[in-house]
Amino acid sequence: MSKDLVVILTALNLEYQAVHRKLTDVQVHRHERGTLFEVGTVRGTSCRVALGLTNKGNHSAAVIAERAIQEFSPVAVLFVGVAGALWDTARLGDVVMATHVYAYHGGTSEDDGLKSRPRVWETAHGISQLGSHLARVNDWADDTPGQGRAPQVRFGAIAAGEVVQNSKISAEARWIRQHYNDALAIEMEAAGVAQAGHLNGAPVAIIRGISDRADGTKNSAKDRDRQPRAAANAAAFATRLAVELVREQEQTAVSQADRPPTADRLEERVSNTAHNSTVGIMAGSVKGSSVYVNADPKVAGPADLVAELDAFREHLKRHHAGGALDDDTYREALAELGFARRAATEKAPEPSKRATMALKRLRGLVAEFPELVSTLAPLVVAAGDLS
Repeated sequence: MSKDLVVILTALNLEYQAVHRKLTDVQVHRHERGTLFEVGTVRGTSCRVALGLTNKGNHSAAVIAERAIQEFSPVAVLFVGVAGALWDTARLGDVVMATHVYAYHGGTSEDDGLKSRPRVWETAHGISQLGSHLARVNDWADDTPGQGRAPQVRFGAIAAGEVVQNSKISAEARWIRQHYNDALAIEMEAAGVAQAGHLNGAPVAIIRGISDRADGTKNSAKDRDRQPRAAANAAAFATRLAVELVREQEQTAVSQADRPPTADRLEERVSNTAHNSTVGIMAGSVKGSSVYVNADPKVAGPADLVAELDAFREHLKRHHAGGALDDDTYREALAELGFARRAATEKAPEPSKRATMALKRLRGLVAEFPELVSTLAPLVVAAGDLS
């Protein structure tokens, strides 16, 4: 993970520019498939931001988010821009941070009508808590003359579909009222970004400035006035959130450095003194000439990693056989495990990176199963150590 970098993605150029104005020392970064990002630093901080443009739609957003996560291994991914308000809960210019995201177009068509099949992604607890804290502190907004009242941050569901919603009476509007009436805002990219984050084990936050009411009153003339303000408010909150996320990572790193020696450090000390001394120690496990305290043995090389991956396959099989893992998740998990296994047998640095990313995606798939996540964690580290 890049402990000082957050990815921020937008769908529109005006949203992109609103974030770009918050950055300094910006450099272009080209993905191997041609996607361009700009990497800069939030003014007055040590927080780096990789800024990217996805264009409209959940599918495009998912692809670019996937590329950004693999390219930068960020602390988090923030999707930032404008949205339409649903109901009257959020006012124009306010910011909505998603507590969860609905992909509202999922359904099944039957003889007696269309039945909803919702997909939902919740925002990671830590990032959600930090967002709530910043909203309470309420010092994030730009102090721009002539903007009227200060924008507020609201928290709730965001609905993401594949059409621009601008009606109170359309079939889509009725569908949303019937099945997703707790959503505060509606847009077209959050579901794709949330899915990419879920599959890659990356925290995602969706941050939207309210530029219209999605009720038939939206038009180009009003957009030219309202969208820049809404985008600027979303960018201000998002960059402040990015700074705080990086600050938390830095504080965690300092805290860990101040802790008593871990099993890894103790192992090193034992190794350095064993040639000249007799060392008495309560060992959690022993492998060869290495002693491990309260920890599992490290994976020593590609062969060991492949063996551990094969053992992990058996864990997946047991969870699937017991009904904990559904068929789709099980198939995706096996595919990622197979990809990691093949990559682990190669010796170049790039295959090692691919193995690590496959295992991170696998971790995202099994995130709700603590036993699987804890078993997988040392394998992710081991894959990175093979380069």
